[in-house]
Amino acid sequence: MLKLGRLRPALALAVLLAVLPLAQAADQRPIGETDLFRFVWVADPQISPDGKQVAFVRVSVNKKKEGYDSAIWLAPADGSEPPRAFTSGQDTNPRWSPDGSQLAFNRSVEKDGKPQPGQLWLISLRGGEARALTDLPKGAGAAAWSPDGKTIAFTSTTSDKDLAKKDRKPEPGKDEERESDVRVITRAVYRFNGPGYLDPTRPAHVWAVELAGEGIPKPRRVTTGAFAEDDLSWSPDGQRIYYTSNPVKEPYYSEADANVYSVPAAGGEAVKAADIEGAIGDYALSPDGKRIALVGSLNGKPTRSYDQPDLFVADVGPTAVATNLTAAYDYDVDGGATGDQRAPRGASPSAPVWAKDALLVKTAEKGRVGLRRVDLASKKVEPITSGDEEVMSYTATADARLVAMIVSTPVALGDLHVLDTASGQRRQLSHFNDALFAELELTPPEDVWYTSFDGRKIHALVQKPPRYSASQKYPLILNIHGGPHAAYGYTFFHEMQWMAAKGYVVLYPNPRGSTSYGQEFGNVIQYRYPGDDYKDLMAGVDELIKRGVVDSKWLGVTGGSGGGVLTNWTVTHTDRFAAAVSQRSISDWASWWYTADFTLFTPRWFRGAPFEQAPDFAARSAISRVARVQTPLMLIEGEADWRTPAPSGGEQMFRALKYLKKPTVMVRFPDESHELSRSGRPWHRVERLQHIVGWFDLYLMGKANEAYEVQ
Repeated sequence: MLKLGRLRPALALAVLLAVLPLAQAADQRPIGETDLFRFVWVADPQISPDGKQVAFVRVSVNKKKEGYDSAIWLAPADGSEPPRAFTSGQDTNPRWSPDGSQLAFNRSVEKDGKPQPGQLWLISLRGGEARALTDLPKGAGAAAWSPDGKTIAFTSTTSDKDLAKKDRKPEPGKDEERESDVRVITRAVYRFNGPGYLDPTRPAHVWAVELAGEGIPKPRRVTTGAFAEDDLSWSPDGQRIYYTSNPVKEPYYSEADANVYSVPAAGGEAVKAADIEGAIGDYALSPDGKRIALVGSLNGKPTRSYDQPDLFVADVGPTAVATNLTAAYDYDVDGGATGDQRAPRGASPSAPVWAKDALLVKTAEKGRVGLRRVDLASKKVEPITSGDEEVMSYTATADARLVAMIVSTPVALGDLHVLDTASGQRRQLSHFNDALFAELELTPPEDVWYTSFDGRKIHALVQKPPRYSASQKYPLILNIHGGPHAAYGYTFFHEMQWMAAKGYVVLYPNPRGSTSYGQEFGNVIQYRYPGDDYKDLMAGVDELIKRGVVDSKWLGVTGGSGGGVLTNWTVTHTDRFAAAVSQRSISDWASWWYTADFTLFTPRWFRGAPFEQAPDFAARSAISRVARVQTPLMLIEGEADWRTPAPSGGEQMFRALKYLKKPTVMVRFPDESHELSRSGRPWHRVERLQHIVGWFDLYLMGKANEAYEVQ
């Protein structure tokens, strides 16, 4: 039965009137869902060796609104001139030559209407046309320049078979040999969200290309074997190339253990350069090449659900012991904030930076993400930046004096800044969204701390409508983040701003299990997810009701991924909500265990397999309680989502609720992966927002919508 009886139409109208443009400044308006089409994103800030310029990737929605355009831009670091376009085309990954006279980058082109693998290109700062450096069948990754500027290393999945096919000349009268499209799968992880089906016969290897001569030079493969390499850098003397790798054929049987290795630049035997009891992410060699700084997560003993990342330093060598510099700092090194407006194309560099007696890194603390200085001797962690913002990515000059960084706030999409670490002076270089944002009435979220059922303090953000009135009670949308090990924070969030502009108060909490609040807080949900985190969410709802901000009869709940898990859990445990939208969710843990794109073979979330722990899997699955659902439920699914495949989530809930004759609808997005809300096709991103709020408008504000009637 529909719950329209819960509504108070007169009050719903009052809510709408409270946010009408009549009450707003004459030159401003509420943000709209289609404003996304006008957004401009900035990514991959690369400061030049002399610190005078910053190269970056500018991303915008293409004319058809079905994809994104990207190009390399340049900006003077002193802000003396506005940024200017330097390339045109689908270009990413700008990388400066050591002398700053050239930029290597990746360019993707189309052939017969189909995008081709990106190749390496080179362009001079003095002018002239860019020239291609590679023409490999499977393309090339980002450039890593040798110290002398004569060689570029990169990764490619191109195999000998690919090269032979490329060079093969067709024989007259003979049909080309057919390649089978049948997949013979021998690994538990055989497809991945985004890339799709994986080909273990083509691991990414290290290649190098010499820059002497004209035309397209012939690259050479530096490494071989069955294991992939990534994140390349050179030793200061140019003799070795460093990379990260996990040389295990089936790594899902053991704890994460990626290490740093190096190989002679001319090719040869690889040796281990750095190792910790866990996975290594970003790293950076010291200027003399004798030490290595790295971000990594130590594996818990016993296994934990969440391993907090730390900053380490070690001598380069296979037996060197790494020192944990942030063991006493109970926050996330290289952490970030959950949002929907990271650049949908372009990299986000954030490797440690060597300073004179310290290392610079970004960290996440209680939803705020900023640069920190970590003293090598005392291990003291000191802030370099502060405030309600997220430093998304950065690079620095060799002396760590100047840092180019992308910074986002709740009312700023993400702009290029340059920071002088010596003086503290900071300059904003890009203003691509200023004209649009000047039209919009945006307000930052409010900080709310409240006490949960067991006395634990929970942090949440509350986004209120423009021209919010304390005398008015508003409908609420509880918006739950995914992960579960992630965190909302002080970054621009189009979804939250738009929901508020439509007349809702949006509560987005960081319940137990969230990152940036300490190791214990993140790991406390192990073997209890979902569970007590749901109680944290409900305590937040109760807090806003107690404060008189929202009406208890006008409650909506939504969330994606892990937030979809908790949305399903919520509507199977309470009927307090008038409507719910569960996005790319899990409803049956056993089904998901068998079909997701990564495995839980180690006891992180469950103590064993479904056939070993059937009662636990069933007890934590919303589908087991689906008969209790009274809340009208929308299910949003991406049809190319291998992280939370629809048959293990929304499809089950939808079919069960239809059997029970409960109000439900499923909205499916063709060709979209788990990244629908962040980097999906622009039109699909907008339509997703329209459907979420359309469902809430129907049940919380009484707005009819024919799309959700049975056809």
